[in-house]
Amino acid sequence: MWNGLLAGSIFPATTHSGRLLIYRRLESEYDVDIYTIIFLALAVFIFLRLRSVLGQRTGNERPPFDRNALQGAQDKNVVTMPGKVIDQAPLAPTAEPAPPSDRWKGLTEPGTVLAQGLDGIVEKDSTFDPRHFISGARGAYEMIVLAFANGDRRALRDLLSSEVYDSFDAAIKEREKNEQKTETRFVSIDKAELVGAELRDRTAQLTIRFVSQMISATRDKAGNIVDGSADTVADITDIWTFARDITSRDPNWKLVGTGSAN
Repeated sequence: MWNGLLAGSIFPATTHSGRLLIYRRLESEYDVDIYTIIFLALAVFIFLRLRSVLGQRTGNERPPFDRNALQGAQDKNVVTMPGKVIDQAPLAPTAEPAPPSDRWKGLTEPGTVLAQGLDGIVEKDSTFDPRHFISGARGAYEMIVLAFANGDRRALRDLLSSEVYDSFDAAIKEREKNEQKTETRFVSIDKAELVGAELRDRTAQLTIRFVSQMISATRDKAGNIVDGSADTVADITDIWTFARDITSRDPNWKLVGTGSAN
């Protein structure tokens, strides 16, 4: 009879020991399901807790980084040189304007031609600061001299006007034709003094006298010195003029004229 009942059930007929084994298997599967449910419930609980914390705003979040705004702030009134920048930082908006007698103190005396030239440039470009320009021009002077000595046309093209570049390029070509190389080393730049300033239409021009000490020698292909000295420190005075269109979005000043007092 039991065999018949078992045969009609959903389980196949089996012995007592077989039924005990089936019950234990069912109990084991039931235990696994309980553990799975517990772990899932715990995971959901942790997720909800994290979401409640991480999803809240405290009001102290940093604003998103605006690269375009930063670039625009850096581009204004900057003289760009390879590897360096002549920063013409504008005066603070809250700063009191300097009295006319003190405006160019340390640069020139009131009423001089230089002071009048600076006044004319600042009248058209209120952010221009000649002191910042002179500081950066010292670095530009050194880079141009070394780029010329090394025949670095790429650096020179970004720093010079087309006319001055052509003159420098011709000297480099002559040196290359004669298979000569120039070695130049700065010992010091003792002075960078503003000696001229004027506004021609839209173009501001600044003339600076550089007083420096350097060692320079030109060698032929055999290594013999044909010009200068590899040991002697020479006192050099250069008078250079830089120019920029103050209405242009291009912030670059370029060398437009060179002279020497030596």
